[in-house]
Amino acid sequence: MTLELSVPRVGADTPRTATPCTFLMCPPTYFDVVYTINPWMDLTVPVDTARAVEQWEALRRTYERHGHTVHVVDPQPGLPDMVYAANGGIVVGGRALAPRFTHAERQAEGPVFSRWFDDAARAGVLGPDGVSVGQADELNEGEGDLLLAGDLLLAGTGFRTSRAAHAELGRRLRLGEQGITVVTLELVDPRYYHLDTALTVLAPGLVAYLPEAFSRESLDTLRDLFPDAILADPDDAAALGLNAVSDGRHVYLNAAATGMHARLRERGFEPVGIEIDEILKGGGSVKCCTLTLRPTQHPVVEPTSLVAEPTSPVVEPTSPVVEPVETTQRWNVVSTGPTTGGVVSTGSTTPRRAAR
Repeated sequence: MTLELSVPRVGADTPRTATPCTFLMCPPTYFDVVYTINPWMDLTVPVDTARAVEQWEALRRTYERHGHTVHVVDPQPGLPDMVYAANGGIVVGGRALAPRFTHAERQAEGPVFSRWFDDAARAGVLGPDGVSVGQADELNEGEGDLLLAGDLLLAGTGFRTSRAAHAELGRRLRLGEQGITVVTLELVDPRYYHLDTALTVLAPGLVAYLPEAFSRESLDTLRDLFPDAILADPDDAAALGLNAVSDGRHVYLNAAATGMHARLRERGFEPVGIEIDEILKGGGSVKCCTLTLRPTQHPVVEPTSLVAEPTSPVVEPTSPVVEPVETTQRWNVVSTGPTTGGVVSTGSTTPRRAAR
């Protein structure tokens, strides 16, 4: 089946403009490596929690210094991976969906983030029409596997987030009404168990990724959609240099990913190196620490740490996802999997789990 998707071309001479962002982060107060649910975790390597807090604080200050707004969710004892707030859900157009984690060790985080979204919606953090729609029904690890690139939502699967979750997104977040198409990408290397460890969105029509992390079919899709993409080398990927955050001009990433820094400069971006080696011990870098809040419009709300109370879930309609209206250059994408409701699917249908 052939679909026509709208992807703007972004060349090396495209002006780079920073856009103020709103982020959610969680301090690593209880960060430690006490279990192994990804290949980066090593129980024999000690963790300096105080140093992790210092590195996290430096990242937060860096965002604020560049004009971004940071909200904070309170960490919880017994949940050492809450520092990886990107896994705490996804917010598109002011609609917030909390995660449902694959591994038992992280499943208690889902309700915590859901309650935070409930309070954030009431406080206006998600915009005047913002709403929290509760937890995902399917296995869904938030922005760890879900990256918005203009009118495309790149959705990873293979180790954590299920394909069924991709279909659920369209309904719960009303992506069709927002002109957004979900593009499924299959991950095949357990070191890159989340999409945000293998790919970063630099601008609506430009990404950087590690080709070896994707199935053949998904790699073909990426080449078709993003012919000008930056291709990472294995060393930078192994430093989790693709686990980065871009505001359209500045790219915040691990200071050790020096090759990626050079490639970004060649394309007109300004890399901002972050010392994050302590937090890296749990298998996450800058992006893992950063969830982007996309309100209906930028609200006038002071950054805050919200303590959420349990609330009743919002029941959402089951309207189908529709295709976005084409506005820019067209690309033909051949889907090798089932394609329904605005979900472009590539690769096999059986999720893999990360090495324990």
